[in-house]
Amino acid sequence: MSEPFKLTRVASLKTVADFRAHCASIGIELPIEDTIEAGAGNPLSQPISQNKINGKTIGNRIAIHPMEGWDGTTTGGVSEEMKRRWQRFGASGAKLICGAEAMAVRADGRANMNQLIINDENKAGITELVGILKAEHLARWGSTDDLVIGFQLTHSGRFCRPNDKKRWESRIAYRHPILDKKFNVTSDDQVLTDADVEELIRCYIKAARVARECGADFVDIKHCHGYLLHEFLSAHTRPGKFGGSFENRTRILRDIIAGIRAEGNPIDIGVRLSLFDFVPFRPDPALSVPGRLGPGIPEEHAHLLPYRFAFGANPEKPTQPDLSETFQFVNMLGELGVKILNTSAGSPYYNPHIQRPAAYPPSDGYQAAHDPLIDLARQVDAVRQVRSRAPSSLIIVSSGLSYIQEYLPHLAQFILRNKWSDAIGVGRAVLSYPSMLADAAKNGAMETKFICRTFSDCTTAPRNGLISGCYPLDKFYTAKAEFQQLKEIKKNVGA
Repeated sequence: MSEPFKLTRVASLKTVADFRAHCASIGIELPIEDTIEAGAGNPLSQPISQNKINGKTIGNRIAIHPMEGWDGTTTGGVSEEMKRRWQRFGASGAKLICGAEAMAVRADGRANMNQLIINDENKAGITELVGILKAEHLARWGSTDDLVIGFQLTHSGRFCRPNDKKRWESRIAYRHPILDKKFNVTSDDQVLTDADVEELIRCYIKAARVARECGADFVDIKHCHGYLLHEFLSAHTRPGKFGGSFENRTRILRDIIAGIRAEGNPIDIGVRLSLFDFVPFRPDPALSVPGRLGPGIPEEHAHLLPYRFAFGANPEKPTQPDLSETFQFVNMLGELGVKILNTSAGSPYYNPHIQRPAAYPPSDGYQAAHDPLIDLARQVDAVRQVRSRAPSSLIIVSSGLSYIQEYLPHLAQFILRNKWSDAIGVGRAVLSYPSMLADAAKNGAMETKFICRTFSDCTTAPRNGLISGCYPLDKFYTAKAEFQQLKEIKKNVGA
């Protein structure tokens, strides 16, 4: 039996030279600058001038990705934990809040029973979140005139669990030969009809109105991570006007935007897109032992070739990207007047290594089968290719970079200077250290004790019904009762 590879941890690479040598040893090119530049000359500190959002120029090139909360009320309302998170977003120094919270456009579209719902009933609470974020940002960074805040609008589709933390209530675009079993899809009745989709489009249009009334500068219409609108992009096998051709598979987005504009809502539009996807992965059973997951391997799919169930995947080799339709989609965004494209890849539910490479897997994941820097480099290259082909007015946000840890500012500087993207987005890493990139740009250094080490507790906790947060590094969560529950859950991973 072969053994899993031995991981070289990023924290053990003490110098830029060490990092470069390691990249060379695993056969990747991941360019980083020699030092972190302090002060106004750092490219992270430069405004984004190619397009204005709600009449504002974004004040720097640091973005915070939207994150799904598991800590709202059961009616989809705001909680104290949520208020704290938004306050920390404000303290981060990022001038682009690229979605903030993933907000369900209706109750049955939640991924968990404590996810925020964007509706009239919750309008006051969401408006309060915006106020908290802005007040903290003003106090810490002096101005909100160049601060742009977006709300991510979502329906969780296959991953809906709106009423019970452990019960899937999936609504899907089409039957999937691998994912149906994993997410308890057993009936064609779970496939949304065209009439269902048209009603859902109306929900997005209404949610965009609420977002405008709550003070959002833009809405992010979520097309990533296997959630419903992303799934429609791969609905080749679906009949009717929302499946089959590229035109049909993108109709939902076009109809949502047209509906927002027909209502007279001037809110700006963004999209978060998984640029590519792969076949689902699973732990290798031959290398899984009690207490330890095996490395990730693709699910059996030879009988499904050409593979028609993933957007941006090579249909003959669906563990490799094919960006041809991605480029087509991105050009369409420009034609539709979309202003922000926040990039990602794959899905944390069925192939987490390709969009959030980590040293430690979440409880429902698998060990890395190779150095996670390989996955990070693939995503960096995909974003580079998209930026080179996208309309110049479209603001492109990089993603999936947390695993690089100490060297994130070095990579970010190279990416921005070489126009591989227009902004650097961080997600889970801001849970432990909100101002990491702002500190780097201002001071030429970060506080290493707060840097995310990709323990995946921020994923493992909500996957097991606990509130989301950084349990290892944020004392607010270490002091909670859930901290001990999480330790017990992790002991049993792979058992």
